[in-house]
Amino acid sequence: MNSSTSTPAAVQRLTIDEGGAGQRLDNYLIKVLKGAPKTLVYRIIRSGEVRVNKGRASADTRLNLGDEVRVPPLRLTDKPTESESTVPAKEFPILFEDEHVLAINKPAGVAVHGGSGVSFGVIEQLRRARPQAKFLELVHRLDKETSGILLVAKKRSALTTLQDHFRERKVQKTYAALVIGAWPGHKKVIDVALHKFLTADGERRVKAVADDNDDGRRSISLVKVMNRYAGFSLLDVTIKTGRTHQIRVHLLSEGHPIVGDDKYGDFALNKAMARGSAVAGVRFERMFLHARYLRLPHPLTGEDMTFQAPLPDDCESLLTALAAVPK
Repeated sequence: MNSSTSTPAAVQRLTIDEGGAGQRLDNYLIKVLKGAPKTLVYRIIRSGEVRVNKGRASADTRLNLGDEVRVPPLRLTDKPTESESTVPAKEFPILFEDEHVLAINKPAGVAVHGGSGVSFGVIEQLRRARPQAKFLELVHRLDKETSGILLVAKKRSALTTLQDHFRERKVQKTYAALVIGAWPGHKKVIDVALHKFLTADGERRVKAVADDNDDGRRSISLVKVMNRYAGFSLLDVTIKTGRTHQIRVHLLSEGHPIVGDDKYGDFALNKAMARGSAVAGVRFERMFLHARYLRLPHPLTGEDMTFQAPLPDDCESLLTALAAVPK
């Protein structure tokens, strides 16, 4: 006799209360649909079977108080497929913390949350490490291969206020990026529309499109050359809009992909970097994109908060090696 029970398959209509307001759709469903594999949650969102206020929604759609979420019939076991105990408890280097917000320095290669083939990420590990914390939610995202400053809200009120700051562009975000080639000094603004799409394999991708493209969204990045090396340029990139893969695709659109970018980069060079044959004495196995500076108002006081994250050791080692190469 099977001891596990199953939930009857029926359409669910869920009304968002204060506990769900401000959450991403994917995170909300992962919590609510006990026993649902994360791969299933993402599949029903992508297919359009999940509706928010009768319309299609994406995984990163933010839910508002009173929204109605329609979930298609799902036959689920009451026992979760992934035990919480499989998530390792982990703290990350803390840049700042008070009772409202936590700023950490995320390492490269760690997803910010579970989903799309990733069992867990930063937020799940933090929750595991802090079982007494009543509330921990991501304020924004960084790509898995991007290192640097990541904000986590410790109160619902802080989350909604900080996310408003991001939407209202009250946030300055600056990234360090090492690109291939000599970046032209006169090129200081990239104002190129971006279009997000899914590949045949379900992979998320972004491409630069013409300004009048119906699928494009205006995207602006400000670029400053910080240093030049033989065959490479170190850039500071400040984003005025926060589109998916914005910096990666903007720099690529100008003919200067980011070193180590496994989606939009120079794959032959990436392999040579990883083998240590591109730059003498250095093996570099990640994308050189680091969220180094962040400034925004505090969610309670409104006073400016400024965070800085130093370059990781592997990035510093690569720059030191490049500096020794004659230009």
